[in-house]
Amino acid sequence: MKFYRVYVELTNICGLKCSFCPPQVVPTHTMSLAFFEHVLDELSPYTKEIAYHMGGDPLALSNLHAYLGLTCQKNFRGMLTTSGYYVGKHDLQTLVHPALKQINISLNSYNKNNMSLSFEAYMEPILKLCEYKREHNHDLFINLRLWNMDDVQSERAFNEKLFGYLEKAFGVPLHVNTLYEEKPRSIRLAEKILLHFDTYFEWPSLSSEHASEGTCLGLGSHFGILSNGVVVPCCLDKDGVMALGDLHVNTMKSILKAPKTRAIIEGFKHHNAVEALCQKCTYKHRFKEK
Repeated sequence: MKFYRVYVELTNICGLKCSFCPPQVVPTHTMSLAFFEHVLDELSPYTKEIAYHMGGDPLALSNLHAYLGLTCQKNFRGMLTTSGYYVGKHDLQTLVHPALKQINISLNSYNKNNMSLSFEAYMEPILKLCEYKREHNHDLFINLRLWNMDDVQSERAFNEKLFGYLEKAFGVPLHVNTLYEEKPRSIRLAEKILLHFDTYFEWPSLSSEHASEGTCLGLGSHFGILSNGVVVPCCLDKDGVMALGDLHVNTMKSILKAPKTRAIIEGFKHHNAVEALCQKCTYKHRFKEK
């Protein structure tokens, strides 16, 4: 059994309260370096790519470089996903570490918080990172995410300001009316630096009134490991509602062979959402049947 990637949450600390994210309900926790090394050893037969994100922001960790070093030492590739708020708190060399394959920066985090930073102060470290990447790590991908392009919660005024800022920085025309009409998936700002568009999504919750069947990539292309060691079927189960096991007490092999895990996998093969949280999830409807 192989997976494209596994989401390994280094910490569930985010530091922000984005209006599009549900509040944290589990205790604050950061995965120790020693346990992270154990996790990598357990994952070695199943994947070679990890994403350091579930609910928290890996850049909230001052010793991020140590986790990246272990990633490299164990022959994995990593993917960072961040709000961008902590970019300026790290040495740029850390953020273009050879362990990293890609960095995703959620730009729409800025206007969904009461940040003490000005827009310019928020964007400046991000642009410095982009420039440093162009000079020092040509293989690294940077995705500047703008996942607010839907009609209901669209942030047109913010986006227009952002487009003007990026247009000036990269010399790429970004016309707000054209982008809303044509709805491109992404725009290339520079080599391996993309502005990536999508719409808001609803985090699954057992309290949701929605209920449906369907299929999902959870336990197909990926699964997740929370900072406390709990293994979950997908990257959206940030609270461990569908816990499959705990790497403090179980092996990865035994967790993947467990009846609960197998039932979820078999269910999705037949468009059957076995778990209650999967039934409540609307994100699964983004996956079209092949």
